[in-house]
Amino acid sequence: MLLDVSRPGPGVLGSLHRIGALARHNLILRLRDPGQMISYVAMPMVLMLVLKPLYVRALDGGATQVATGLMVMFSVFAISLAGNAILSERTWRTWDRLRVSQAPAAELLIGKTLPLFVVMVAQQSILLVYGCLAIGLPVPSMPHLVLLAILVWAFALLAIGAVLATLVRSHGELSVISDVGALTLSSLGGALVPLSLMPEWAQLAAHASPGYWALIMMQSAVAGDVAGTLRPAAVVLVIGVLAGVFAARRLARGWGRGGLL
Repeated sequence: MLLDVSRPGPGVLGSLHRIGALARHNLILRLRDPGQMISYVAMPMVLMLVLKPLYVRALDGGATQVATGLMVMFSVFAISLAGNAILSERTWRTWDRLRVSQAPAAELLIGKTLPLFVVMVAQQSILLVYGCLAIGLPVPSMPHLVLLAILVWAFALLAIGAVLATLVRSHGELSVISDVGALTLSSLGGALVPLSLMPEWAQLAAHASPGYWALIMMQSAVAGDVAGTLRPAAVVLVIGVLAGVFAARRLARGWGRGGLL
């Protein structure tokens, strides 16, 4: 197998080789079918232009709300990309072949999601630049803080997507859960309507949504608020780590085999 040839070996170098081989393979697959990635960049761009007048007239800082809100919302939709990357291996009956290679579950998980991590960071970065140029989003005074927020959020989303891939039994289930979940988590988190305008029960429930913490993190990063960025970033990071550990454990135990779970 590709993962067991050309100096795989033990140790860090062997691990990097196996992760790199998986990442290259999945990057090729993703580039051959870029439609979903393009739509998650084009759709928020269109919606930003359409919704900008409404938000600017209705809210102070409306440009920031519409730009960061749609950035968060359409990044959540990208959960399905991570889920499909793993679920496709089960559909093709190739996941068991990967499991019997020298690569442990953690390496398989990293190799499968690393290209998507780059894609999601690029998506968020493009939308951020677009928001500054076309929507009136304030140019961040601390770009490295915004980059940190994007990296943490992309990591958490990929980990959540990996968990879904080990739980669902079909692409249809994954599509329903990821789409409905994306709308629920992002809307409840204040991506479409500011939290202050939502019902009291929604304001309380919002704290359980990763989208809520992601939106606060992103808006604070754009404003250059270090303390306001790091606290929600820590919450999002913990969510991502817990989800990643859970997904790796399921894969290691064989719960992600090619057949039914």
